[in-house]
Amino acid sequence: MNDGVNGVALAVFILFFALVTVLGFLAARWRRAENEHSLDEWGLGGRSFGTWVTWFLLGGDLYTAYTFVAVPAAIYAAGASGFFAVPYTILVYPLIFTFLPRLWSVSHRHGYVTTSDFVRGRFGSKGLSLAVAVTGILATMPYIALQLVGIQAVLDVMGLGGGENTHWFVKDLPLLLAFGVLAAYTYSSGLRAPALIAFVKDTLIYLVIAVAIIYIPIRLGGFDEIFSAANDKFTAAGSGGLVPGGTSQWTYATLALGSALALFMYPHSITATLSSRSREVIRRNTTILPLYSLMLGLLGLLGFMAVAAGIKVKNGQLAIPQLFETMFPDWFAGVAFAAIGIGALVPAAIMSIAAANLFTRNIYKDFIRPDATPREETRVSKLVSLLVKVGALIFVLGMDKTVAINFQLLGGIWILQTFPALVGGLFTRWFHRWALLGGWAVGMAYGTVAAYGVASPTQKHFGGSAKEIPGIGEIGYLGLTAFVLNVAVTVVLTVVLRAVKAPDGVDETRPEDYTADAGDPGVVVETPPATADSAR
Repeated sequence: MNDGVNGVALAVFILFFALVTVLGFLAARWRRAENEHSLDEWGLGGRSFGTWVTWFLLGGDLYTAYTFVAVPAAIYAAGASGFFAVPYTILVYPLIFTFLPRLWSVSHRHGYVTTSDFVRGRFGSKGLSLAVAVTGILATMPYIALQLVGIQAVLDVMGLGGGENTHWFVKDLPLLLAFGVLAAYTYSSGLRAPALIAFVKDTLIYLVIAVAIIYIPIRLGGFDEIFSAANDKFTAAGSGGLVPGGTSQWTYATLALGSALALFMYPHSITATLSSRSREVIRRNTTILPLYSLMLGLLGLLGFMAVAAGIKVKNGQLAIPQLFETMFPDWFAGVAFAAIGIGALVPAAIMSIAAANLFTRNIYKDFIRPDATPREETRVSKLVSLLVKVGALIFVLGMDKTVAINFQLLGGIWILQTFPALVGGLFTRWFHRWALLGGWAVGMAYGTVAAYGVASPTQKHFGGSAKEIPGIGEIGYLGLTAFVLNVAVTVVLTVVLRAVKAPDGVDETRPEDYTADAGDPGVVVETPPATADSAR
């Protein structure tokens, strides 16, 4: 690692950072609406984005700086098991093809801004809506923090991290400045800022990966040499070479499946989805988003390249930035660092907006100020988006980075527990609202307690997200185990509650809402309580 500042790389990084900063503020004038004081405009970009804007926005949303850093870092540290991210992104697209268009349609017809809006409208339950909202906010906070970790990793490699004796303010000043810029243009432009910046971000990432996958193997003697060096390392470490042994297959498979189920439960994924202008835009995006999975597979190979290049770092998150600095000319290393840095800004902005919308619509408006005007909702959401980012910044600066990573893993376990209420509600109303709340509570409690009991070499608690599956005896993903328990409890309680004729909430949706497209006539929300499957 550089003992001093890499001036050329830093200059290129600053150039691109300045470019996206200007774009972030100019985005406020992009597709400006007549009424800017509503969450539809600030928080969803006016629900006006077409196929390509949505594609870049979803890509910028899902493929973050942490993805750029953590996926190859996992492969650098553990071998091919780190590739679990590739099959789960392949699994997720057929899954979302079945339910995202339905969610877009019903949200468009009723003006829903968040998943909790839909849950409240579908099941007539503010309690269940609150549970989904709180879960979304809790799961999003560490995710935002990890974007700042990605920026910090790049700054450290460029020589801006300082030494052990550097004053904390001087050491963290570059990160504080990046945070300030992010907060300012998000507050000003809302979702339009990350949507516009996503074009730059994804173009840079594709460029860097395309160059890396050709240039670095040439310098290292080809892929044969790369895989041979990686195999030697993992064999010497006792992990059986590049491909882990059979004992880890359950962990790999359950982690991939559980992650696929959880990915589009995150509030930021839904926020990007609802910003599109039509149902057909969503359907088209589920067919072209797999291009990002191809990119992810190539990105993962950088982990093996870091091994072959002899990269030695104490913090695995620095492996790929260090690989870029070692292998690339300084100017192109700056381009690569900019790709990672901007790759943090886009998702961090969307995540903070999504979390703020959840608070505003499903906590503030539902429980504190039911008569809040659209202007007041927008103002509150802007302020909360700032507070969310401040909280993430404090988390990053005040805690060990390993803790941030493990809390993000815990967030994945939590957000998966909202799947029955959201996806189940899109296809059937058979589940009882109280049963869904009970299943959610059991899944959350089991997942949290089980994760607390997982130790690692560096942590006594919350040291990972895999544990023995009860009744099977194999090591598997905790989130999926908690999800299965959640569904089982929900089904049993639903049978019991329906047998005793426990009251349903009022379903404000109609069957035709789930297939409506832009331009179709709207609905008046005055429907009577539903007692049958109203989304059949």
